[in-house]
Amino acid sequence: MNTISQPPKKLTIASRESRLAMWQAEYVRDCLKTLYPACDVHILGMTTRGDQILDKTLSKVGGKGLFVKELETALAEGRADLAVHSLKDVPMVMPEGFDLACVMAREDAHDAFVSNQFANLDELPEGAVVGTSSLRRESILRACFPHLVIEPLRGNLDTRLGKLDSGQYHAIILAAAGLKRLGMAHRIRSVLPLDTYTPAPSQGALGIETLQKNTLLKEWLAPLNDLATLYAVSGERMVSRQLGGSCEVPLAAYAVWENAQMHMRSFVGSVDGLTICRASASAPVNSVADAEALGLVLTKDLLAQGAANLIKANLKQ
Repeated sequence: MNTISQPPKKLTIASRESRLAMWQAEYVRDCLKTLYPACDVHILGMTTRGDQILDKTLSKVGGKGLFVKELETALAEGRADLAVHSLKDVPMVMPEGFDLACVMAREDAHDAFVSNQFANLDELPEGAVVGTSSLRRESILRACFPHLVIEPLRGNLDTRLGKLDSGQYHAIILAAAGLKRLGMAHRIRSVLPLDTYTPAPSQGALGIETLQKNTLLKEWLAPLNDLATLYAVSGERMVSRQLGGSCEVPLAAYAVWENAQMHMRSFVGSVDGLTICRASASAPVNSVADAEALGLVLTKDLLAQGAANLIKANLKQ
């Protein structure tokens, strides 16, 4: 068994200041303290532009990178050693000089139906208002329930639940992972099936970002890596990377392990839900390269179905 020759003495974690982001940072802090009891681990809480701009959808103000830029600046300036992210918020191409050093075990990746009046989507009457922050969810909801009104929903988890509780929405769709991490699983009325409501790439996974040059830090983080999750999200992120995935494109990709193989499904849709391309494939996966190769298989299938034209149409809207 390998041992760490130079255990860390002090580490600073950069994190957004939302309750969920701080939970994630505190979780990583506690894991590091378990690994390195003598290490002094601090959390540097920060507000990102993604947290500040709440009156527009992410697709119209710059996309996923709005949640990570300030944290990366803290890393570059030496104010923090690592940044903890919900991995689905991390752009598919890492900026030069930065590295996704660690991917931790995944939480529940399902989308969750949350409502104070109704048990599931099928119970919603015509004209009911459903809130979501995701074009991916909007596309599938419009495809499956054209009689519902889909409205944008921004803000942190507590803000979104507050808007539901104040009567602005009949129901909202959230990631089950965040609700469970904050001890609010009781708010979930039902989970949406993965085959139809395929999650966003990396949904439910935590990623730790560092400076690429800090190889010793990557060594310290290595025990926190979960290979099954790493391989799964590597395949998912490859699909998104190849298709230019961003908040402007309704795109899903999700991988699970079945009978010693990784099975991945993906879709690209139009925001109105009228056109959806779906693909799935399975293969033995024993490395990140294997996972990314499987992602490329799905990408080729989606492109053969016309996904490129669908993406261009979405970007013009």
